[in-house]
Amino acid sequence: MHGEGTPLDGAVSTYLGHLAVERGLAANTLSSYRRDLRRYTAALAARGRTDLADVDEGDVRAFLRGLREGDADHPPLSAGSAGRAVVAVRGLHRFAVREGLAAADPAAAVRPPAPPRRLPKAISLDAVERLLDAVPAESGGTPGDVARGLRDRALLELLYGAGVRISEAVGLDVDDLDAAEGFARIRGKGGKQRIVPVGGYARRALDAYLVRARPELARPGRGGAALFLNARGGRLSRQGAWMALRAAAGRAGLDDVSPHTLRHSFATHLLDGGADVRVVQELLGHASVTTTQVYTLVTVQVLREVYGTSHPRARG
Repeated sequence: MHGEGTPLDGAVSTYLGHLAVERGLAANTLSSYRRDLRRYTAALAARGRTDLADVDEGDVRAFLRGLREGDADHPPLSAGSAGRAVVAVRGLHRFAVREGLAAADPAAAVRPPAPPRRLPKAISLDAVERLLDAVPAESGGTPGDVARGLRDRALLELLYGAGVRISEAVGLDVDDLDAAEGFARIRGKGGKQRIVPVGGYARRALDAYLVRARPELARPGRGGAALFLNARGGRLSRQGAWMALRAAAGRAGLDDVSPHTLRHSFATHLLDGGADVRVVQELLGHASVTTTQVYTLVTVQVLREVYGTSHPRARG
C-alpha cells in the first residue's frame, strides 16, 4: 500500500480484514477491492491526504474523474469498472464512520457512473423471414419430425408476430387463443393479463400446428391444456423453446439470436412502421412507457446511420 504506515493505510487494512473475516468475501472479490483501494490511497496521497478524516468529497470526485480519464500509468476505465472502484471507496468510508475512524462520509453523495444504456438488439425483417423459413415445417421424415417442425414454426411466428416473452409463449393454453378473432390472452409478469392480436402468418402457423401436429404430440394424461407440447406430450419448456430457436437460427446462418431478439424486433419494426409508443407499450405488457421508449432510441439510431451513409453532405 502506498505510504505504508499512514493512518489511511491502517484504515484500509482494517477494512479489508473486516471484509474477509466478518463479511466472508471471496478471494477474487477481496483482490479486486484491494487493487481498487490501493489506487485510491495512491490518488489521495498525491493530494496530500494520509488520513481518512482529512478526505473531502472533492477528493473522492477527483478520484472518480481520474478513473474515467486515465493517466500515464492507467488507461481510462469503463463506467462499469469505475463504478466497481467507487463501490469499494464508498464501503471504506462507511466503515470508517461506523468504526469512529472519521466523523463524516465524504463519499456518500458520490454515485457510481451509470453504465451506457444498452439498446435492445433487433434483426431486420429479412433476417426474421430467413429464420422462420429455416424451420422445416413441411419437410419429410417421421410424423413426429413433421409435427415438431410445425410446432416450432408456430412458436417462432408467435414470438415475433405477437412480441410475447418466451415464458408467456410456453405458458399458453389452447383456450388462450381466439383463432376466429385473431387474439391471444397472455399472462405476463406479476400475473397481469393482456390481450394481443395474432397476425395472419402466426394464425396460419398455429392453425396448421393445432390441426396437424398437436394431436400427433399429445399423450393421454400429459400436457393437459398446454398449447405447445414437447415430444413426450408434456408442456414445452423454456429450454425446449430455446433449442428450437437455436436450431432454426443455425440453419439460417444467424448468430446471437434469442427469443428476446424476436420480441425486440417486433417492437422496433412496429415503431419503424409508425406505431404509437403507447400502443407498443400495451402490446409488450410494459408497466411503464419509459421501458418501451428504449426502442425509440433504436429507430433514431437507424435513421442516423442511414442519413450518415446516404446524404451527400452528412459527413462534411
